Amino acid sequence: MGHKSNPIGLRLQINRTWDSRWYAEGRDYAGLLKEDIEIRKYIVDTLPQAAISKVVIERPAKLCRISIYAARPGVIIGKKGADIEKLRSKLAKMTDSEVKLNIVEIRKPEIDAKLVAQGIADQLVRRVAFRRAMKRAVQSALRLGAEGIKITCGGRLGGAEIARVEWYREGRVPLHTLRANVDYAEAEALTAYGIIGIKCWIFKGEIMAHDPMAQDRLMMEAQTSGVRPAR
Repeated sequence: MGHKSNPIGLRLQINRTWDSRWYAEGRDYAGLLKEDIEIRKYIVDTLPQAAISKVVIERPAKLCRISIYAARPGVIIGKKGADIEKLRSKLAKMTDSEVKLNIVEIRKPEIDAKLVAQGIADQLVRRVAFRRAMKRAVQSALRLGAEGIKITCGGRLGGAEIARVEWYREGRVPLHTLRANVDYAEAEALTAYGIIGIKCWIFKGEIMAHDPMAQDRLMMEAQTSGVRPAR
């Protein structure tokens, strides 16, 4: 049997941190965790066109600060900020805390694992050839500065009777190196033949310092400068 570890869970507190950042004791924990799950599900389900990568939830003292990382922030904000106000009021009903929304633009969606996996899933639903979709994603990621990428597709590929797994890898993807900044995500494509699962690993270089907030900091620097962060 394979003993596979999630690349994100393996690197928690080494070079990345949790997407839910708060502390609760006793009975409060379960309620807040349920709120987080519902908030994330609502945001992703209601804004499929916004290309949302991740939703970070922080809860400092009776405040619920929600940061939405998206490739198309204009879809969330809407004309003159009308849509974002609707979203804030809807989210405020889901939690007892005061809600504060923060929209972060992802300048390079081609090297974000979640968006790459979701992009391939959308193409498979539109009946694009799976090999072409995977190769195109690999080339785009390497062109925009990724040091390595691996993509795996599993299921009834091309409508075949027997399910199988196919994968492509370019560059280095060092899964055992804990200092490696490896972004990982999964997506599902609901095709006519059944569900096809997509996994994506993107290696963005090594983080030498022991810094749990390193990945967030690198992402924020890349947004503000518009260039690939130096390591």
